[in-house]
Amino acid sequence: MIAAPEIPTDFNLLQESETHFSSDTDFEDIEGKNQKQGKGKSVVDDWIESYKHDRDIALLDLINFFIQCSGCKGVVTAEMFRHMQNSEIIRKMTEEFDEDSGDYPLTMAGPQWKKFKSSFCEFIGVLVRQCQYSIIYDEYMMDTVISLLTGLSDSQVRAFRHTSTLAAMKLMTALVNVALNLSINMDNTQRQYEAERNKMIGKRANERLELLLQKRKELQENQDEIENMMNAIFKGVFVHRYRDAIAEIRAICIEEIGIWMKMYSDAFLNDSYLKYVGWTMHDKQGEVRLKCLTALQGLYYNKELNSKLELFTSRFKDRIVSMTLDKEYDVAVQAIKLLTLVLQSSEEVLTAEDCENVYHLVYSAHRPVAVAAGEFLYKKLFSRRDPEDDGMMKRRGRQGPNANLVKTLVFFFLESELHEHAAYLVDSMWDCATELLKDWECMNSLLLEEPLSGEEALTDRQESALIEIMLCTIRQAAECHPPVGRGTGKRVLTAKEKKTQLDDRTKITELFAVALPQLLAKYSVDAEKVTNLLQLPQYFDLEIYTTGRLEKHLDALLRQIRNIVEKHTDTDVLEACSKTYHALCNEEFTIFNRVDISRSQLIDELADKFNRLLEDFLQEGEEPDEDDAYQVLSTLKRITAFHNAHDLSKWDLFACNYKLLKTGIENGDMPEQIVIHALQCTHYVILWQLAKITESSSTKEDLLRLKKQMRVFCQICQHYLTNVNTTVKEQAFTILCDILMIFSHQIMSGGRDMLEPLVYTPDSSLQSELLSFILDHVFIEQDDDNNSAYYNDYGDIIKETMSKTRQIDKIQCAKTLILSLQQLFNEMIQENGYNFDRSSSTFSGIKELARRFALTFGLDQLKTREAIAMLHKDGIEFAFKEPNPQGESHPPLNLAFLDILSEFSSKLLRQDKRTVYVYLEKFMTFQMSLRREDVWLPLMSYRNSLLAGGDDDTMSVISGISSRGSTVRSKKSKPSTGKRKVVEGMQLALPEESSSSDSMWLSREQTLHTPVMMQTPQLTSTIMREPKRLRPEDSFMSVYPMQTEHHQPPLDYNRRGTSLMEDDEEPIVEDVMMSSEGRIEDLNEGMDFDTMDIDLPPSKNRRERTELKPDFFDPASIMDESVLGVSMF
Repeated sequence: MIAAPEIPTDFNLLQESETHFSSDTDFEDIEGKNQKQGKGKSVVDDWIESYKHDRDIALLDLINFFIQCSGCKGVVTAEMFRHMQNSEIIRKMTEEFDEDSGDYPLTMAGPQWKKFKSSFCEFIGVLVRQCQYSIIYDEYMMDTVISLLTGLSDSQVRAFRHTSTLAAMKLMTALVNVALNLSINMDNTQRQYEAERNKMIGKRANERLELLLQKRKELQENQDEIENMMNAIFKGVFVHRYRDAIAEIRAICIEEIGIWMKMYSDAFLNDSYLKYVGWTMHDKQGEVRLKCLTALQGLYYNKELNSKLELFTSRFKDRIVSMTLDKEYDVAVQAIKLLTLVLQSSEEVLTAEDCENVYHLVYSAHRPVAVAAGEFLYKKLFSRRDPEDDGMMKRRGRQGPNANLVKTLVFFFLESELHEHAAYLVDSMWDCATELLKDWECMNSLLLEEPLSGEEALTDRQESALIEIMLCTIRQAAECHPPVGRGTGKRVLTAKEKKTQLDDRTKITELFAVALPQLLAKYSVDAEKVTNLLQLPQYFDLEIYTTGRLEKHLDALLRQIRNIVEKHTDTDVLEACSKTYHALCNEEFTIFNRVDISRSQLIDELADKFNRLLEDFLQEGEEPDEDDAYQVLSTLKRITAFHNAHDLSKWDLFACNYKLLKTGIENGDMPEQIVIHALQCTHYVILWQLAKITESSSTKEDLLRLKKQMRVFCQICQHYLTNVNTTVKEQAFTILCDILMIFSHQIMSGGRDMLEPLVYTPDSSLQSELLSFILDHVFIEQDDDNNSAYYNDYGDIIKETMSKTRQIDKIQCAKTLILSLQQLFNEMIQENGYNFDRSSSTFSGIKELARRFALTFGLDQLKTREAIAMLHKDGIEFAFKEPNPQGESHPPLNLAFLDILSEFSSKLLRQDKRTVYVYLEKFMTFQMSLRREDVWLPLMSYRNSLLAGGDDDTMSVISGISSRGSTVRSKKSKPSTGKRKVVEGMQLALPEESSSSDSMWLSREQTLHTPVMMQTPQLTSTIMREPKRLRPEDSFMSVYPMQTEHHQPPLDYNRRGTSLMEDDEEPIVEDVMMSSEGRIEDLNEGMDFDTMDIDLPPSKNRRERTELKPDFFDPASIMDESVLGVSMF
């Protein structure tokens, strides 16, 4: 650093400097939505005036500003500025860094700190902009600032390195802007010079030519100066920090280089700079990968830059395509958006396979990913129109411009072979293809009208797909929310959205009120098509039937529904008819009477037919034939489907169904489908009676009648639990479970005490039979193919139950888990004795169950800390509970349980392992610790699992872990004010030597609810200690070992596909920072790509700033061989 001239010894920087900057005072002056830039300019102007008056005082002020913005309370004095080198100043500031304050502005949360960061960046930009015509070329101010920031960016103190890197990158961005302006001015000056020189000699102004030549020379010199400054920042800061151990720092570098390439593409948009972005797309942290993609989006958006991106695209296209399956959803979204821009720039770049990798993401459960993929799909397949379509723009329906696009959508849906997910395809394209998806007139025309001459008609499969897609578009328009699994719930619609919704419903009703009867008539025998078409009236505005004088079309619809009911026995079709009647039978509309009459007539006919058929079917002495059974079953199916959505109490269906079920019990030859539907229909009868009693005042006779019917029906279901037919047993079991839940004590909640007579508690025989059904059909071997559905369904229920119990009480849930393992262990002991084989399948099965239990605790060890501790406490006590009758020389009888307990050791925090180990030692004798026989292996194994990684849990604020909030400087933890929870029996008096940060667990200073960050270690820096000289074969990792097991990002087990960030694909390694002192020779002399010069076109570099120390690095220490072993460009 250049030594400053003499400064008055009585100079007091913090009190007397008028332009003093601080990280938490003057930046507030820069705030304000409308006055931010003006106030920032005012602050900078004041500093410039101070600099002109005394540049050393002003620079000292600026240096302290950067130091304090890092959260350091130290102050660079005039004496230090005059006599000390940068490295000495940084070492001094490191020593004065108040590590306990947690003052690290760039990582602190809250709106004020977000404002601080934006103001900090704005200040640097304004500073360069205001100084661009004179001060930055004085070879003093910029040299001093760049030298300081380069030194700070090499510090092992994260706060210094983070803040200085941000400042240096913003400084570089401002200089790039200056360089761009210089380039424009040079071009203008050159044009003026050429124009003047080309004039005739008599009209040529020689003085003007000389002035233009002088101006061009000055501009060239200034450009050379700017080039040297940018070279110093690029080589001294960027090439080291873009591979920093801290993700935020890497992200800053990539974000800014993207700005440089976009702002000044002539100088920076080339392969020499693009490769940094390409390499960093393999970064371990999602936020860095995200910055790479957003930087590239800014470049691909400008089609004029496409030619400069061709080589980069060919080299890194596959990586971008693979990132569409990134484990971070935000990254996947931006990768798809980037590919959409690539597609728009050149369709030939992406192969069919590349496109297919994106297409299937329209079915993703994550809506932003699906929407991005939908836009890509639309741009690829639907956005182009043939020239002949121009004449079709005014046509509608089958001859309209959307007809071919609708067919394309159908073809895509069928080829994707995910026919149950049309709603997700429609939702994915809803934002970008609204006009196409709402062209219901075109879809209706394709279904009803005959194909034009030469046009190929839709196949039956294509028509089914089109109807399904049409239904999904109508549902989306009417409900205005995504399908299940794509949203967090219904959101409040804006006034504009509500108006669009009403307009769409009107359009749907006016079109399909007329068209639906025609569609039903055409496809009346096709169950799948009819089922989908019958759902349309749910989304009608029924008032339009009256206001639009469409009653005749309503009558036609009711006739078609009646015909469909008579033709079909498929349950889905019948339920769709029932729901349609339910939607149309709305008392608020005038069409209610018309629809109610039609419904009543239909039910009358069905009930009369059923009673008549049943009487013949159950006639004694006669063997019912198959035709009679079919007639009874089909009629019963229709009645049951309607009873699901309609109250049919006045038809008194309980008596006939009871008679049917009772006969089946007595004779034992009733067809299973008749029994199943009779049980279901009777269940609906009871539920509708309960609903009527609950909603209106009822008599005691009504209650008693319902009680009697419910009890009798439960007895019938109990009989059918022992039926030989499995399907019948399933139906009986399901209905019994529903009834027992509905008629339990909760039926009286909400002030409904009058329903107390209906409360039903199963007797012991019913409980026993229900339990037998569970044991026979649910808890069975997994490999039983016939009953695998039970295992899968109930497995999910059990897992959800465990999750809920853990939410209610983590400790009791952990105690339940360890108790279940103890019970299994005891059962094994009873069967095999204490001398069992630990390699047996039974013991291995218990260990496997323990492993799975351990996985349910998740990755956040802090949340489950107390529960895991209690689990280990109970497990240890159980293992030593039964001493061996043969004496202490033999292991306790349950010692093998420690083998099972060791499956949970990985869930202990490292410092908690030490505490649990001490607790374990309370039960051990000295002789036990010396034993090495096989019978003592469980104890040795468990001890080793507690000692592994448990002795060192220190966390440093030096380079640290590369995730946000990964060091103690990320956030300032607030001490808990609640009572400290202590696990009984586990609050141990540890030896004095064990009471350090790596072993204290439930200390008084820290509760179980505060983050586990112990006493902060001494801050260190590469400048504070004598660096260790490395031999060429040594690596930086061996000198500065990192602890990388902390703060790993949570894994998303729901993502399909393998993780993109495999070890052999990651050039970013979480190593300690390279110091500019004590570095080895560059092991890759041939790889000069990181130390190139910035060469602004069309000038050449004429001078290097020798006073700025050079900085080299070893690419092999940060890039893996998979990246370095290939030619990047």
